[in-house]
Amino acid sequence: MVNSADAPTILATPNHTVLTTANGNPVDDNQNSLTAGEYGPILLQDFHLLDKLSHFDRERIPERVVHAKGAGAHGYFEVTADLTKLTSAHFLQKPGTKTPVFTRFSTVGGEKGSSDSARDPRGFAIKFYTDEDFIHTQKRNPQTNLKDADAFWDFLSLSQETLHQ
Repeated sequence: MVNSADAPTILATPNHTVLTTANGNPVDDNQNSLTAGEYGPILLQDFHLLDKLSHFDRERIPERVVHAKGAGAHGYFEVTADLTKLTSAHFLQKPGTKTPVFTRFSTVGGEKGSSDSARDPRGFAIKFYTDEDFIHTQKRNPQTNLKDADAFWDFLSLSQETLHQ
C-alpha cells in the first residue's frame, strides 16, 4: 500500500496551486517526461516520472491466479519402522529419524473471499526438507561457478528413486 505521506501533494496559496513530489519539490509538468532531445529516449534523471511509476507499481499486490486461496502447516515426518528393504532414500533408513515437512491445501479457482465449500478442484502439496536435493544438481558449482553435469548424473546414479526422471 502507498503511504499517504508519500503521495504527491498540492500546495495551495492564495494566488495559485503547485503540485509537489512526495518529498516536497515542485513539479513543473505532470504530463510529459524528460527526454534526450525532441524524439530521444526517456531519461532516468526524470525523478518525477520514476516517483509516479514507483507509486503506481506499489499500489497493490496482485493476487495469485491459481491456487490463491489455501492453508498450510509445518510439521515433521517420523520414520517408525526400518524401510531399508523398500528404499534407499537416506531420510527413511533409520527408525526415529524426524524430517521437517510443509503441507499446503488449496482451491484451484477460488479467489480471496470465495467460499471454501464451492465445487472446485483442490490442490495438495507436501515438501520434505531432506539432505538429498535434486534442485542443487541443476545449479552451478559454488566453487567454480560453472555448470556441473556430473552433479546431475551422480544424483541419478546414486538415487534409485530417480528412474522415472
